[in-house]
Amino acid sequence: MENQIRSRDIKLIPIGNSKGVRIPKALLQKYGLKNSILIEETDKGLLLRSKEEGKLSWEDTYKIMADEKENWDDFDTTLLDGLEDDDFE
Repeated sequence: MENQIRSRDIKLIPIGNSKGVRIPKALLQKYGLKNSILIEETDKGLLLRSKEEGKLSWEDTYKIMADEKENWDDFDTTLLDGLEDDDFE
């Protein structure tokens, strides 16, 4: 089954000095959108998605970890720091 991209023509509505969009009730229910959403800027445009409090997908977790650029040079040294010989009762 192919992924079908569906699009809708939605007008921007004025909200103070900003603009907003009205999301149809059926889409709110389908995607579990409640009080807030995440908006991401991508190469292809804007992406709106549900905001799951405290829960990241594996893909999002990987991206965040990759952005940290941690230095793991001392990892082997840390594994052999002698703590394995101590008794922690």
